[in-house]
Amino acid sequence: MSGYDEVYRQSIEQPEAFWAEAALGIEWDVAPATVTGDGRWFPDGRLNTCHNAVDRHVAAGHGGQAALIYDSPVTGTVRTVTYAELRDEVAKTAGMLRDLGVEAGDTVVVYMPMVPEAVVAMLACARLGAVHSVVFGGFAARELAVRIDHAEPKVVLSASCGIEPARVVAYKPLLDAALAAAAHRPARCVILQRPQLEAELVPGRDLDWAQAVRAAEPAGCVSVAATDPLYILYTSGTTGLPKGVVRDNGGHAVALHWSMRNVYGAAPGEVYWAASDVGWVVGHSYIVYAPLLAGCTTVLYEGKPVGTPDPGAFWRVVATHGVRTLFTAPTAIRAIKKEDPSGLFAKKWDLSGLRYLFLAGERLDPDTYHWASSLLGIPVIDHWWQTETGWPIAADCVGIEFLPLKPGSPTKAVPGWDVRVLDPDGRECPPGVEGAVTVKLPLPPGALPTLYRDEARFARSYLERYPGHYLTGDGGHVDADGYLYVMGRIDDVINVAGHRLSTGSMEEVIASHPDVAECAVIGVADELKGQLPVGFVVLKAGAARDPADIERELTALVREHVGPVAAFRRAVVVDRLPKTRSGKILRATMRDIADGKPYTTPSTIEDPAALPEIARAVEGP
Repeated sequence: MSGYDEVYRQSIEQPEAFWAEAALGIEWDVAPATVTGDGRWFPDGRLNTCHNAVDRHVAAGHGGQAALIYDSPVTGTVRTVTYAELRDEVAKTAGMLRDLGVEAGDTVVVYMPMVPEAVVAMLACARLGAVHSVVFGGFAARELAVRIDHAEPKVVLSASCGIEPARVVAYKPLLDAALAAAAHRPARCVILQRPQLEAELVPGRDLDWAQAVRAAEPAGCVSVAATDPLYILYTSGTTGLPKGVVRDNGGHAVALHWSMRNVYGAAPGEVYWAASDVGWVVGHSYIVYAPLLAGCTTVLYEGKPVGTPDPGAFWRVVATHGVRTLFTAPTAIRAIKKEDPSGLFAKKWDLSGLRYLFLAGERLDPDTYHWASSLLGIPVIDHWWQTETGWPIAADCVGIEFLPLKPGSPTKAVPGWDVRVLDPDGRECPPGVEGAVTVKLPLPPGALPTLYRDEARFARSYLERYPGHYLTGDGGHVDADGYLYVMGRIDDVINVAGHRLSTGSMEEVIASHPDVAECAVIGVADELKGQLPVGFVVLKAGAARDPADIERELTALVREHVGPVAAFRRAVVVDRLPKTRSGKILRATMRDIADGKPYTTPSTIEDPAALPEIARAVEGP
């Protein structure tokens, strides 16, 4: 039996022994005598997550090691923060929050750009046992107000502005508008004044971050129960109202610490870079907590994959800072590929130290996989997880055993995750047959125990459809070798004349075309067949092609690889696809546009002009 098979078997058949051993990697104030009970992990243990992420490394003699590298091409700043410096800054910031009345169990909303103070803010909350709720800095006032009303923070931590490649985004007016619209009134707002734009402070409510921290005395770590909440992270729901995913302290620390070595193969002292944002789950798990829990050096990047200043931006960061493991979204790699299809910018940098490229957040199409593999000459590893799960469900666990990669698959279930593919009646699907991807309960440590203040919605959203299983909301299948294929959200499955077809399968075919940089396929209402697939494609830089020729070639490709049953006959060339700032394509909004339904422009959209372009394309011939 291979290393992976043995570890996975133990995690499923003997979960208590498996996670008890993993828990030894964490320093506990009170070691848990019970591993699991009533669906919660380490219920009688006590710890502090900030101590485990920062203080214990200083105590172990690693205070001089780099904890955080802040690289900001948009401001021309590079700054290294050691573990000892991070501890001192976090302790002072926690002291400031304590002086403002924040105690264990209170909530604090963090609405900040990608600056070191955002990481400090999260850790300072954890230090006090307070619950942070990070709201992505690009969210509009209305979305921020909804989250403030739901989380009811005692304090809001924010900044005067965020910085995009071509503009400065004023945060303070957005915060002021959100507070004016919200019913809940936080006692204080603390504003980090950035030199690029100074914000006007409201007397009696707003404090200057630097002054308030300077006046504070350092705060120590507060011991909390393993089952106490560490943070709330809001994720989108089908109703349009955000769901507050809760993460506990104990299970989260154990799972993330375990994942760094076993999933990502990262060792203490190595440089690990998750190129994401602290406003999303990847930022929480793999910019902030996991690398620091593991004693690694984490990179905080305030920039873009292209345009800051060129498609070589990521490769510069990797080479300059000695990044060993890079984790980003396929969208970022596709953006680089589109601007630099020959990989000339990568060749300007010494990337010999880069060991793995991990990709997640959306399906990794085989074309992007092959391009990155060929360019870098290292394993390019697709892996799959969700805001709700907090860490990977399926991956090639390179720290256990490197398994052969299969393009289009995130490999196999990660130990702890009992993944099953079920048909509509709840029966397991045989290999190769698509169904709903689920996880047999109980969920492992680190996954959400509930939704904030909404246990009924938690059960309704995730547990009721298949009793005894967690519904991921994704469809897919397992092949004869046990490899999982996740083909997209269940609502991305379209019904063409009674045939259930995955739009992900069609996207995979279209993306293989040599002139296509990226694509999205949606199902459009059709009177005769119920739904018909329509593809929207962005061509690679320099691909000056007649759209009619592209459409004919893509139709032939889909017919060849998916079959005439797909009834794919329409491919529209567009300049860009509408995406959220985290890189997800807004397929549901595109479907509404194509079906002539009213739609609202999501506050998370990266480029609002992309939606009218889709509308014009749909109205065309």
